Amino acid sequence: MAELIFFSGTMDCGKSTLALQMDYNHRARGRGGVRFSRNDRAGVSVISSRLGLQTDAVEVNDTTDFWDEVVRRRTTGLKVDYLICDEAQFYSPAQVEQLARVVDEMDVDVFAFGITSDFRTRLFPGSQRFVELADKIQVLQVEALCWCGRRATHNARTVDGIMVVEGEQVVVGDVAREAGQAEPGQAEATPEQSDSPQPVVGYETLCRRHYMRRVTAHGANLMASRDQLLPFDVDACLWHGAG
Repeated sequence: MAELIFFSGTMDCGKSTLALQMDYNHRARGRGGVRFSRNDRAGVSVISSRLGLQTDAVEVNDTTDFWDEVVRRRTTGLKVDYLICDEAQFYSPAQVEQLARVVDEMDVDVFAFGITSDFRTRLFPGSQRFVELADKIQVLQVEALCWCGRRATHNARTVDGIMVVEGEQVVVGDVAREAGQAEPGQAEATPEQSDSPQPVVGYETLCRRHYMRRVTAHGANLMASRDQLLPFDVDACLWHGAG
């Protein structure tokens, strides 16, 4: 029996890496599949992992109909046994329903990978529909970490290094490893490197405590450099600068 499975987690927990691994495993057993993605940080029509893995994919847009995508391939003789759907939080609720129909009526497995909630801690509409319809929901076991060392549970957005909690739900950026240093492949330049007035959008994973207090790694480093105490017990947060 085919299944609709939603793999969820915060940013930086290995969703795209698992998507590529699952695609490889199924193809190695002779199954035919199609890879889909939307708004991947590496560009259009691609699935990329922060480990450096990357492969081509079909870009999902507002008019994509997954039922039609499968029918078109099968009627031309292609074998479609499963779909890999990365960045699935960006799919519309109607597209999630199409995927459920593909599972139920065409016996095609759908493996979807996405973030559950946005930088405001609100559910993405696509993720919400996956939670409502999926046969299985699997939270990835690879834990993303907050700068303090605790398990990261929230996705924070920064604009020019400052954490924000208002704005458009979908703005593509990337996760910074350290304040002021983006991951390799991040498209945005720092304000000093760019002549553009456009603000630099980034993302960071935080534990709930630091998300609620709006303390990012950049903010914590600034406080440490100024010999300012953070507004809570440093040792209790396992602060990396405490000794």
